[in-house]
Amino acid sequence: MHVPLIIIGGGLSGLAAALRFARFIPDVLILEQHSRLGGLNSYYYRNKRLFETGLHAITNYAEPKDKKAPLNRLLRQLKIKRTELDLHEQNHSEIRFENRESLRFSNDFSQFCKEIELKFPSSYPGFTELVSLVNAYDPFAPAVFISAKKVIQDKLQNDLLTEMLLCPLMYYGSSVENDMDLGQFVIMFRAIFQEGMFRPGGTIKDLLDLLENHYKAYGGEIRTKSSVKQIISENKKVLGVVLESGEEIRCDYMLSTAGSEETFELLGTKSGLKTLPRLGFVETIFEVPPVTKLKKADNNTIIFFNTAAKFNYSSPREAVNFDSGVICMPQNFQNLAPLPYKEIRTTHLASYEHWKKLAEDKPAYELLKDETARHSLSVAEKILGNFAENIVYRDTFTPLTIERFTAKKEGAIYGNPSKIKDGNIGYENLFLAGTDQGFLGIVGAMLSGVSIVNQHILPRI
Repeated sequence: MHVPLIIIGGGLSGLAAALRFARFIPDVLILEQHSRLGGLNSYYYRNKRLFETGLHAITNYAEPKDKKAPLNRLLRQLKIKRTELDLHEQNHSEIRFENRESLRFSNDFSQFCKEIELKFPSSYPGFTELVSLVNAYDPFAPAVFISAKKVIQDKLQNDLLTEMLLCPLMYYGSSVENDMDLGQFVIMFRAIFQEGMFRPGGTIKDLLDLLENHYKAYGGEIRTKSSVKQIISENKKVLGVVLESGEEIRCDYMLSTAGSEETFELLGTKSGLKTLPRLGFVETIFEVPPVTKLKKADNNTIIFFNTAAKFNYSSPREAVNFDSGVICMPQNFQNLAPLPYKEIRTTHLASYEHWKKLAEDKPAYELLKDETARHSLSVAEKILGNFAENIVYRDTFTPLTIERFTAKKEGAIYGNPSKIKDGNIGYENLFLAGTDQGFLGIVGAMLSGVSIVNQHILPRI
């Protein structure tokens, strides 16, 4: 079998790339190892209903008139109408550093600026300088690592405000311990603070079905349960793949969303990338009846919190670090249709190595998951108010869960800290897209796939 383009991975980046390519040439093949599409942003069924592994909140909201905004550029590239998504903006979100300060933000960036001016008046001039830097900076130009933390501290001259700004940006997109590359910071600052958050009216399955239907309408093909065993190459040119089943498929071009090191392993060679610690997370879903009141939540969509004296964004020595994290209420978006449930989702940094040691000891692994959920609940209740007695269902996933279902090395959802911004890994016709290219979030991941197809593949065909 021969196709013009093989895409490894049926996550949002791979789907968007395939859809963009299929608009011009329909013979494109997506190979997805899992039984369903989505990658990190997929779904599963428990307790007789669908649970999302992604899509709790999407960054990069934009009004229809903002033609240059990432969201609108993406929809134009894919020929998808905004009305097909039924967009709902966040109510408001918050950064809480216990006993010190809190900052509220929404999709109105001017309100966030006023919050900072009110609560950090001496740092506000520096903050306006930082915003000017963000507006002028090109995060996708080739550049060595520049410490965002140092740049922010130099501008603000305030450690607390620096940590508060970094907390949500790190939790929603940093693969680097206790810092961010300046380019990554700019991407996330724009995405979260300047543009804001939203979600479609449906589930992640509805979004995946929409993309799949558009893709198949152009004639594209998807194979699930099709794990790639090897990428066949010769003289820095790929020829095709060998599947775990033994089947060989040839191609003219290939795009991998599997991750940088994962792709080099399929090629049977070393990546040459700098080895840095990867960050893992645990997430717990608490399902409660829709009438459950959260006394301290004030209809928040997301709360980014830190309870320690210093914010520490690094792989913990213990299984989980409960000092900081994210609490998301996916139903707290404007004008969402009522559902027969309400979710409270908590996320904390976790140690992959700690969980990996228990992989062969299922009782110990399940016990630690239970202890993790209970501890996370106690942390969440201090922030939201009591809701334990209302919980009707609970589920927890760990770095091992993520690794098992997505094949992401060490279950690191933000991938390799060493990013390859142009997607070029040194092969004539093989390119990288997705997390390890450096585009972040759902809109970013999809733009990653589209950009690689536009820059490196379509012009050559």
